[in-house]
Amino acid sequence: MMLESMQIKNFAIIDSLDLEFDQGLTALTGETGAGKSILLDAIKLIAGDRADSDNVKAGQEKAEISVQFDLEHHLPARQWLLDNEMESDRECIVRRVIFANGRSKAFINGHNATLSQLRGLSQLLVDLHGQQEHQSLQKPAIQQQLLDAYLGDPDLLDELRQKYLDWQQLKQRLAQLQTGSIEREQRIDLLNLYSQELSELDAGEGEIQHLEEEYRRLSHAGLLLENTGAVLGLLYDNDEHTVQSQLSYCEATLKHQLEHDSSLATSHELIASALIQIQEASNELRNYQDSVDLAPERLDWLNARIASFQDLARKHHVAVESLPRLGSDLKLELETLLNSEQNQDLLMLELEQTRADYLFSAGQLSVKRQETAVSLSDQITQIMQQLSMEGGSFSIQVNELESETSYKTSGINAICFMVSANPGQPLKPLNKVASGGELSRISLAIQVILSESSRIPVLIFDEVDSGVGGGVAEVIGKKLRWLGESRQVFCVTHLPQVASQAHHHFRVEKTSRADDTTTDVIALSKPERLEEIARMLGGRTITEQARAHADEMIAGQT
Repeated sequence: MMLESMQIKNFAIIDSLDLEFDQGLTALTGETGAGKSILLDAIKLIAGDRADSDNVKAGQEKAEISVQFDLEHHLPARQWLLDNEMESDRECIVRRVIFANGRSKAFINGHNATLSQLRGLSQLLVDLHGQQEHQSLQKPAIQQQLLDAYLGDPDLLDELRQKYLDWQQLKQRLAQLQTGSIEREQRIDLLNLYSQELSELDAGEGEIQHLEEEYRRLSHAGLLLENTGAVLGLLYDNDEHTVQSQLSYCEATLKHQLEHDSSLATSHELIASALIQIQEASNELRNYQDSVDLAPERLDWLNARIASFQDLARKHHVAVESLPRLGSDLKLELETLLNSEQNQDLLMLELEQTRADYLFSAGQLSVKRQETAVSLSDQITQIMQQLSMEGGSFSIQVNELESETSYKTSGINAICFMVSANPGQPLKPLNKVASGGELSRISLAIQVILSESSRIPVLIFDEVDSGVGGGVAEVIGKKLRWLGESRQVFCVTHLPQVASQAHHHFRVEKTSRADDTTTDVIALSKPERLEEIARMLGGRTITEQARAHADEMIAGQT
């Protein structure tokens, strides 16, 4: 797997670049201010960094960056693409477009991608080591991350993190129960009172609708009797002018006419049917009148019952129809609170078990960290010796925290990088004894070792040789070249001792005109590379002596 090519257009001070890369160590050199870091900024954007309008070359609408990876032998990356429905047989093309207003778009194999997806994929493909790591190396959190990265057991770290979160959640739940005991008792008393009131009301499902219907009927009983009596009289009970008598006359008349014209049969049948319905309606009205009761006692009881429903509904801020459901809900809450003491005992047992599970995993991690710290310390010490820190030593201390309040998602350890820069000096914390140059060398030693253990195929080093020179620089170059034998390594450097070790060499050049400034990146031929190394050795004026020295340095690597 490797980074095959990169295309850049209108990015920063770059007009257009189309670069192709190969395996091994690639050096990027150029004069100070030429723009060597621009290529790394472009890769960072491909890796998910946030973009802004400054990324777009002045006067242009947008900038575009595209890189192509060969994934033929990188199964994790191919699986990631498959999981995210961006699969490719072999190649992976990542593209970023940044607009002049600061907005941006990202694509993976032609599919729209989020910044989170860019970061997820890039973490499998590219590992970038920059100058800022020298300073961050002094922070305890970074020291722990570096040790855990070399540990190589992400599953144990994830398991420990989840166990810690489970433990803390249970602690919060138990604390809420314990601190709320007074409120709990008050709530129980209140629920008992409410439940008793609702139990005495004994509200049935749909009862209020029936009560209101009956109340309306009884409260209008007199009017109902009067009006239904009037209707009954019109229909049937008056002797002379009732609807029934009129229909009877009509029915009898048409019946006699049928002898003369049978086509009147339908009209006769309809009137006969209406006469029957009038008789049935009259019977129904008589029965209704018999059923109507003017009982004032029942009306008073209904009024009081409905008022009880309405009073409780207002008290609990619910609809009257919801009172039966409210009673059930309050009983359930009361039962839950009454059982909470038992639940609290169970929760305490669960909490203790969760704490024990966390400590077990934390203990496992602590042992592995201590074992790994010994091995890593020895390796860093060896490289320190090679980087002109003879007699110096490095040690990673893994201490176990005693206070439970100090436990974290990352475990029960406090990690401290200790160093002795000179023979006979005691080990002291890194941030107290290391000078700038020493810190650079120690940082590089750590990065080289971590890179050796990493499965990430593309490694990028941004002037990690800052602050060193001479023989130390040559050792750094050899270490990077050695990494390049099995990985694809890019190194931005200002040291000829490092650049001369590269398998491939690019020079970054900046050209300034009256109205524009551009940066170009040139793949160097062998003669051009010799001139560049000579420039790095001797400055702007390149002497034959510098060329001879450069030729000797390059020849020593072939």
